[in-house]
Amino acid sequence: MENRDSRYLTGLRPYLLLTVLCLALYLPGIAALPPVDRDEARFMQATRQMLETGDFVRIRFQDEPRHKKPAGIHWLQAGSVALLGDAERGRAWPYRLPSVLGATAAVWLTFLAGKILMSARAALLAAGLLAASLLLVSVAHMATTDAVLLLTVVGAQAALARIYTSAAEGRDAGLPVALAFWATIGAGTLIKGPLAPMVAGLTIGALKLADRETRWLGRLRPFIGLPLAAAIVLPWLWAVNSATEGAFLRDALGQDLLPKLVSGQEAHGFPPGYFLLLMTMTFWPGSILVWPALGHAWRHRADRSVRFCLAWLVPSWLVFELVPTKLPHYVLPLYPALALLTAAAILAAERGLVPRLGRWDGRLTFVIWAGLGLGLAAAITALPLALDHRFSPASLVVLAAAVGVSGYGAAAAWRGRFLRPAAVALLGAVPLFAATFQLVLPATDGLWLSRSAARMVHRALPADAAAPGPEVSASGYHEPSLVFLLGTETKLLGPEAAGALLADDPAALALVARDDNAAFKAELTARGGRAEAVDSATGFNYSKGRWITLTLYAGAGPRKP
Repeated sequence: MENRDSRYLTGLRPYLLLTVLCLALYLPGIAALPPVDRDEARFMQATRQMLETGDFVRIRFQDEPRHKKPAGIHWLQAGSVALLGDAERGRAWPYRLPSVLGATAAVWLTFLAGKILMSARAALLAAGLLAASLLLVSVAHMATTDAVLLLTVVGAQAALARIYTSAAEGRDAGLPVALAFWATIGAGTLIKGPLAPMVAGLTIGALKLADRETRWLGRLRPFIGLPLAAAIVLPWLWAVNSATEGAFLRDALGQDLLPKLVSGQEAHGFPPGYFLLLMTMTFWPGSILVWPALGHAWRHRADRSVRFCLAWLVPSWLVFELVPTKLPHYVLPLYPALALLTAAAILAAERGLVPRLGRWDGRLTFVIWAGLGLGLAAAITALPLALDHRFSPASLVVLAAAVGVSGYGAAAAWRGRFLRPAAVALLGAVPLFAATFQLVLPATDGLWLSRSAARMVHRALPADAAAPGPEVSASGYHEPSLVFLLGTETKLLGPEAAGALLADDPAALALVARDDNAAFKAELTARGGRAEAVDSATGFNYSKGRWITLTLYAGAGPRKP
């Protein structure tokens, strides 16, 4: 097998194979999916305002400062939009392209890290498992920080692995590798603050405790590297603090980071064990052997390569579990290490070196894995039925792929075969995710109320309407995606303010949620205004977990003096 596979493991071939896999997984849907609330739409709108205003230092959503994350991702998105799109057109895909490229490059670097730590076969398998994981496929479709953050973390960890393994062999990895480590740490800080330094720092700390050896740390060349990382981060940090009179750091630490460390912020609080419980699903389909892989890794922790992966995975995972605020994507920077350990276990299991897989508890993991895959496909199929009361023919592709992957994978694992099912799972993930993101989700209208509202507004405009068009307000529905689709000047108001605006300007339009209708009409009437309902749309607001009906009102009659 090694000889037959060797032609795929050398030169550019593995990178080309991984690129084809990544693009097949990540490109379908990036143009079809509407903006996703709330984080993605906020990121895209803030980037659009940078392009509109020419201010690339301060981050704003409409008139509200967004002192939460550094500006690195906005600069990448702005460059993508400037090259490939038009900020005024409201197309989502140019904003998402950095995430596609970041996820693909992270997969390449996972292969590189795997070659440094393990065999080329394990590296290629691990990179494929990471590429096809549900979590990475999802974030690659969204214009947020997560895919690019993953790229910087894997870059830093690959450089750290080279330095660590070279020192064990009595060699110096060299100055360029050390500089690459510090440069990616700086870039990661500019993308999402302290997460990249945290993962690297905890990895180093765990290795120091395990090895009781610190001399190799000098080969990181911190006296050169720290100034390099600082040179990447500090110019923007100084500029934004000067522009905001210190408000950025004060708000980022006091209103974003620290509250997440002490309580569940924005209804995202969960107890420890949350990420561990989700792992079999979020790492699917690569999670078929993930639990036995962790046991196998612990038994072989004396191996320096396994120890490095455990040092990458375990301490940071514990931190994420202990922090009260939890979202599924938080642990994504640790998934390359998980993929490497899983790939090593799959290859070892092929040789019969992973015990207990034939026992009932080992086989139970295969059944759970298959059930989760079928459950995922069932949920995707049920979504248009539940929200639009219709069956999506494209969901048949999803179901067929899930049945094929789950059925074959579980049956083969039951018989003690793991490598071929893993390859089948990677190939089967392509039609499953492509149909989901390109066909099923975008066509489910009930999921995209902002898109329906924007279409109502555009239908209500006269064909010869001149830019910038009438003022549009929204009451009772203030999702960021609505602002991105309708434009920066969209007014997010209460019902009384929306009624007052329409009374004062009959040319305006107002989107009013059903619960706000009475107060809106009362204020409109009190001010002597008149309006007519010209359209309506109903959708599920997944940010708040409830159905909302929006009515579009157009002014009627003369402007009130």
